[in-house]
Amino acid sequence: MASVEVILLQRVDKLGQMGEVVKVKPGFARNYLLPQKKAIRASKDNLTKFEQQRAQLEAQNIKRREEAERVVERVAGLSVVIIRQAGESGSLYGSVSSRDVAEACTAAGLTINRSQVVLVHPIKTLGLTEVRVVLHPEVVMTVTANVARSADEATRQARGERISGMEETEEPAAPSNEDLLELPGEDPAAAAPAQPA
Repeated sequence: MASVEVILLQRVDKLGQMGEVVKVKPGFARNYLLPQKKAIRASKDNLTKFEQQRAQLEAQNIKRREEAERVVERVAGLSVVIIRQAGESGSLYGSVSSRDVAEACTAAGLTINRSQVVLVHPIKTLGLTEVRVVLHPEVVMTVTANVARSADEATRQARGERISGMEETEEPAAPSNEDLLELPGEDPAAAAPAQPA
């Protein structure tokens, strides 16, 4: 498959820095980089325009990065509570998505959208989960998602208590095979039949 060349207008993870001309698959350029204004097509005219605006774009990028760094300082260690129904084993009925985390962060005072939340897999169990939030291509922070059945349970989890329905009841140890073979009060040697002499 052919590739297309684009000029990056900002840093893109695993691709390059602002101003670099990189080759990408046409679908990636068409569906992600160009609509998100992260890149422009590499042509002679666009290269000339970019070079003329480079200083201004770099200044804007630095300003946005500094703003993102100030936000990280302000909300460092942010923990959000997400209430969900779950079974006794701690498995959720459904899951917590990046949209849910973004909404909880916004309610807690950090206005972000779901595309800024990096979840490799949806959260499917109760507990504390570290979630990456990308405020700027060069500024990433960690938010703790506290998924619980109730506000009280969330408070207990935040203190470090382990929450699950199974921990409350302690099952007795199962008898071993030797215990099952011996009858109480009987000597196993005496119970053996006598050998003929």
